[in-house]
Amino acid sequence: MGEAMAGVALALLSPNHPLQTPKIPNRSSLSMASPRPSPLSSPSDPTQPSLLVFSGGTAFNGVVEELKKLTTRVAHVLPVSDDGGSTAEIVRVLGGPAVGDIRSRCLRLSDESTSEALAVRTLLGHRLPIDAVEAKSEWYSIVEGSHSLWQGVSRPYRETIRAFLVFFQNQILRHSDESFCFSNGSIGNFFFAGARIFFESLDAAIFLFSRVSGIPVESLVLPVISTNDRLTLGCELWDGTVIRGQNEISHPTNGSMRQINKEHSSVPTLPSRIKRVFYMSSEGCNLLHEVFPMVNPTVLEQLSKVDCIVYAMGSLFTSICPSLVLHGIGEIISSRPVPKVLLLNGCHDRETTGLSASCFVTAITDALNRTHGDSHKCLNNLPSEYINALLVPRDGQIPVDVQCLAAQGIFHVVTVDSINDPKEHRRKTIPTFAS
Repeated sequence: MGEAMAGVALALLSPNHPLQTPKIPNRSSLSMASPRPSPLSSPSDPTQPSLLVFSGGTAFNGVVEELKKLTTRVAHVLPVSDDGGSTAEIVRVLGGPAVGDIRSRCLRLSDESTSEALAVRTLLGHRLPIDAVEAKSEWYSIVEGSHSLWQGVSRPYRETIRAFLVFFQNQILRHSDESFCFSNGSIGNFFFAGARIFFESLDAAIFLFSRVSGIPVESLVLPVISTNDRLTLGCELWDGTVIRGQNEISHPTNGSMRQINKEHSSVPTLPSRIKRVFYMSSEGCNLLHEVFPMVNPTVLEQLSKVDCIVYAMGSLFTSICPSLVLHGIGEIISSRPVPKVLLLNGCHDRETTGLSASCFVTAITDALNRTHGDSHKCLNNLPSEYINALLVPRDGQIPVDVQCLAAQGIFHVVTVDSINDPKEHRRKTIPTFAS
């Protein structure tokens, strides 16, 4: 997958830059801990720039670490249609939206300033072994409270986190007709799913996770669709082929529970380029049954007031475009006189083989205009109304066709240096703020 940069959108937010324009329910059956104090949770500095970032769950994570040094006033907009790995097993047995991308971003934003904060982050970031028997055994030791991962977690937080892990386990047992596989399972995903089902609210689950992990109060993690229902992503290729499911589009594993290596995938190439992505009915076998979920109103609210809009690096069609095709997104973005920055991928993946930088711009423009969908719901805005600057990683593999970009009305192309992201197990580079 193409990841190769981080938040040098900072440069675009400089006042001298030519683009710059001046509650959780209470239930007595659970012990709820108060939010852990965090040095980052004080009211935000109003002089900090505010950003809204469209991204997936992993590619932009390295940027998050650097971006926190600049501003915590960031709204992270994430899709809820991922159907791979640990998330897929939760959705298969318990239903509901995919929470893996949201959990991944919450962990990257979480507090690291104290030993307890690190202990909580380690616990919620832990993955169970690949071997199913070992995974189940370790899960029981965690949910029973005897695992070493609980060391360093104070009693109030231990009781709060365990309560939702126990609730998740009870939900699994209630679905006795479905055998749940804990292989490579994410403890954070299990906690998140337990909270969502308990409160019957994805927003409440995000609020709880944010408070437990000490995320700055002005850093928002927003599902692009706020729902308790399962969402299925589909794509149509230019040859007419329809593919059902995000994982089948980007990283098909033939049912394997192994952890996906998104950067060096050995899966076969797509038979044709992707024409569009859309949402499909999760029921039945009609692959062409398109549905039109409503965008999260908070996303529209944030879009209308932030200082900068960023399209992050990552899986173009399965991480970024699912947030852009929803009604209302293109309308607001095109109306805002602010920097609108595309962070170009550093290399190709299965979805973007053969694409140049201007092709990325075209794909984003088509998604926001809903060009290939219902003709009655399409827009006709120019690329420059959605993107007015491009950040390109130095030595990246995506061809930067400057003349084609200029023809699209995009003249600000900035090359940035990169460094390795030390917290990813795979190679990923992110730009330095000194660029």
